[in-house]
Parts: sequence; structure tokens; C-alpha cells
Amino acid sequence: MELDGIAQPGSQEARLLQRIDQDRLPKHVAVIMDGNGRWARMRRLPRVAGHRAGIESVRDIIETSARLGLKVLTLYAFSAENWKRPRQEVRTLMSLLKEYLRRELKNVHKNNIKFQAIGRIQELEPSVRAELRRAMRLTQNNDGMLLNVALNYSGRAEIVDTFNRIFHELRQNGHKQSPVNEELISQFLYTSGIPDPDLLIRTSGEMRISNFLLWQIAYSEIYITPTYWPDFRRKHLLEALLEYQQRDRRYGGI
Repeated sequence: MELDGIAQPGSQEARLLQRIDQDRLPKHVAVIMDGNGRWARMRRLPRVAGHRAGIESVRDIIETSARLGLKVLTLYAFSAENWKRPRQEVRTLMSLLKEYLRRELKNVHKNNIKFQAIGRIQELEPSVRAELRRAMRLTQNNDGMLLNVALNYSGRAEIVDTFNRIFHELRQNGHKQSPVNEELISQFLYTSGIPDPDLLIRTSGEMRISNFLLWQIAYSEIYITPTYWPDFRRKHLLEALLEYQQRDRRYGGI
């Protein structure tokens, strides 16, 4: 782990960092980034102000996760259900995504992070798809942390797409019937080849998983914080990791 400069000596972050067992870090952390709108409303600001403030948290959590040595970080950025929001807010979210990719991609690449988008990306507008392709192409050979950004994502849709891909593959191979098991399903998920999340973090205090990684989080540890996403920073991530390390993961056993 490259921890130099990750926390000021004597700071709360430094004290938290000292308590973390570096050998027991989760390999994969998934985050439901929630609370931007409520953060803005509490400050009597437009919702877009909350989304823009949330970008700072995205930057901080990505950098901290990479420097801690996490293997995979998955961020729930835009759900399939988010299309129900006002049209102007959706346009703003897509603009912020493109702005983030243009401004941060060089830094992501510099830090050896591999970028990947998961979800029904083909349904996004062409300009967004172009930025995503550029980010994935530039970072495809990086071998540091994998940054998954879930866009136009739905856990149920992923399962539907997975089974359609399996059936298509079987037809292509001339096999009308073949046993479908968990291993086969995992091979056709959006997250194929990626370990399931060890830890799922949800900000804003809501007690639900919002159709996120339904298959993959079967045995994930879940950490809920009342902190709104724009306020969720390095200290909060370290607190979540410490809580994770205190859990007894039994996977259904005793």
C-alpha cells in the first residue's frame, strides 16, 4: 500500500488508518452513492449542487481506495430507475459524468486504475458512450485497482441480460439444453471475472439495496451510514473498513 500522504500525522484519518489490518482489507468494495438531493435541499440549494458536490467525494474515495490497495471499487452512479427523474436533472447528471471523465481521466490513468462501465451502456446517448469508450480504451492495460462505474444499471436487468447471453451462447454452440449453475451464470454477468463485493456501503441512511448487484451481494457485508454522499470522504471509508474487519463472515456456516 502506498500510504504516504494519505492522512496527516496525528489526524483522525491517521488514527483510523493505524487501526486497519492491511492483511484483511476487502478485495471488492461496492458503494451506493445516495443523498445528493437531500444534501442540497438541507442547504436550500438546487439538486444539481448536490450532484456536483458529490463529484468531490467520488474523487476522494477513488484515490483513497487505490492507495489502500483495494482490488475493485464499484460505484452505483446512475440506475435504470433514475430515468424517471426530471429530464433536466438527467441531462445534468449525464453532463457531469462527461465532465468528470474529461477532467479526471488523466489522473485515473496516471494512478494505474483501470476504468470499466457496467450496465446497459448501449442505451446511453452517443456522446456519453464515446467518453466511456475513450476512458476504457485508455486504461485497458492498467493493472492497478479496477474502477467499475454502474450506469443505466439494474440488478434485475443484469440477470435478464445474463440469461439471454447464456441462451444465445448455447444456441450458437448447437446445445439446446445444458445445465445452468452458479458458475455459468457468474461467467455471463456484467462483472464476469471480478470477485463479488466483500463490502457494500450505502450512504444517506436508507435501508435498501436499490436493485444493485443483486446476484453478487449474496454474502456481502452491508454497511449503512447516515452521511450523505457529498460529505462521505476518506474518514468515512476508513470507518467502514474498520467495521468490516470486525465482522465474522460465516457464509451460512457456524
